[in-house]
Amino acid sequence: MSNKEMRDGLQEDTSGVSDENTGIEEEINATMDKIIAPPETDEDEMDDLGDYDDSAEEEPDPQPVRHHRKSARPGPVVYVPVDDMEMPDQSTSRKKKSRKTNTQKNRSAKPEYQNSKPAKKHKGARIFGLIMLMIVVLGGSAYAAASYYFADRFFEGTWINGVNCSQMTAAEVENLFKQKFENYTIEVSARDQAPQTISGADISYQYLSTGEVLKLLKQQKPYEWIRGLYEQKSYTVSENTGYNRTQLQEQLKTLSCAQAENQTEPENAYVAYQNGQFVIVPETVGSKLNIKEAYKVLNAAVDAGQTSVNFSDTPEAYVNAEVTQDDPALQSALEACNNYTKASITYTFGSQTTTLNGDTIKDWLQFDEKGQLIWDDNSFQQHVADYVAQLAATYDTVGTEREFQTTSGRTVYVSSSVYGWKIDQAAEAAQLSKEIQSGTQTTREPVYSQTANSYGVNDLGDTYIEVDLSEQHMYYYQNGSDIFESDFVSGNMSYADRQTHAGIFTLYYKKSPDVLRGTMKADGTYEYESEVQYWMPFDGGIGFHDASWRDEFGGDIYLTDGSHGCINLPPDNAAVLYDIIQYGVPIVCFY
Repeated sequence: MSNKEMRDGLQEDTSGVSDENTGIEEEINATMDKIIAPPETDEDEMDDLGDYDDSAEEEPDPQPVRHHRKSARPGPVVYVPVDDMEMPDQSTSRKKKSRKTNTQKNRSAKPEYQNSKPAKKHKGARIFGLIMLMIVVLGGSAYAAASYYFADRFFEGTWINGVNCSQMTAAEVENLFKQKFENYTIEVSARDQAPQTISGADISYQYLSTGEVLKLLKQQKPYEWIRGLYEQKSYTVSENTGYNRTQLQEQLKTLSCAQAENQTEPENAYVAYQNGQFVIVPETVGSKLNIKEAYKVLNAAVDAGQTSVNFSDTPEAYVNAEVTQDDPALQSALEACNNYTKASITYTFGSQTTTLNGDTIKDWLQFDEKGQLIWDDNSFQQHVADYVAQLAATYDTVGTEREFQTTSGRTVYVSSSVYGWKIDQAAEAAQLSKEIQSGTQTTREPVYSQTANSYGVNDLGDTYIEVDLSEQHMYYYQNGSDIFESDFVSGNMSYADRQTHAGIFTLYYKKSPDVLRGTMKADGTYEYESEVQYWMPFDGGIGFHDASWRDEFGGDIYLTDGSHGCINLPPDNAAVLYDIIQYGVPIVCFY
């Protein structure tokens, strides 16, 4: 075969092979070589590069040359042009021929490392592009699938009437509402009764669709489904229901609040005294149902879909009282009562006090069955007198027995009909009645007919004269201090009419000098006549005085040689006592 024929045949064989196929084939060969035997770094191999023509680097080559080890696959056949028509530049042809020849050599020789970065970069870009294309295709397919899915379903984040309807069809939502109302119950509360429940089944309660849910779904644009992932929407639709009203009436009548034995009648408003004044006590509503009005309330609650209803919130559902707190007649009675009860009189008894106010006065007033005031003056005045008498019984000390601690350490009991506190009841009742009717508010002592040295049961205080008739010795205490003592001789115990009386007394007066006389005889003379310098009577004709005719005092002289009842004192002591004794000081005499 001639050279021309060989060249023509070579051109025909290579015309169908592109440079790109050659490049891909070389990359496959390189990959297979790496799998079979990884490259080694060797100085001898690096020496073999000496035959490489550097001039080849000057001419750009679209496909980088790689040096490989011998591949398991057969290498490509390389044809070298031989005439000047195809290779106008001989030097370039020789350079290419030399490079291809070196390539063939290197394939049979030991492989060497070459720079593979441009090829890898080219390959990575293609892979990345392929992946991105796949992602776009898959993403688009997924988005389209989701749009198709939400063509008849609500987006994520869709709430209807407080129910999460995400990814639900209109039929599923309607069914959910239906189930919701299948379990409907209403709790009925009433006065004085425990709540009771009426179930939807008892009144044929059911859900009636209005088509609004489906209308909402149709307004939704499927391709906007992704908005539901970050946006929540709430809708409200009508929830129509139906039930049997006759059955509802029957259910109402079976409730415990509708039974006669469980109902109480209402009570009228009235006037009463509370917290220091008269007020109107409002009417009592009671628990007797007005069945007709109660049904209206219950029916309205079921219509509205309420789950509870309380009849107490609607007064019309009950029978009401006849007299209410706004009644004009009741208001007039209130004003009249407060005119009497606003009075407040606080009585003082030393450290003790007692107050008369509306808390007590309210009980002295009378009312009719409608709460109106009925005035009875006689009855009112009697209540006032009784109250004053009670004060006297509590705080009067005249005639009461007192426990007394003697200086000698004994405990004795003394009483008196002349010493102590005593209220003038008639005068006090008159003043109190006047103060109540005028609404007076004051603090004061009651009107007394007699007073004592101190307040309380032991009203002697700490200033008093102690006369110990058994010891025949006396003490004068002033503000708790002993300021005077003396022996004495008291009434003769041998004669009952001469014995000195035990009790509590006070000084009538004192006189100096004076003549003491006994009982007048038929002839006009006296049983005795004794002149004294200091006379201090305290119990009728009995008193303290000097006894200059006696030489001794104290002891048991009084048993047989006592006085006619007086307390005989040594003259000097009688003079001292005369100077210091005060009116009103209690004189306690005891055995």
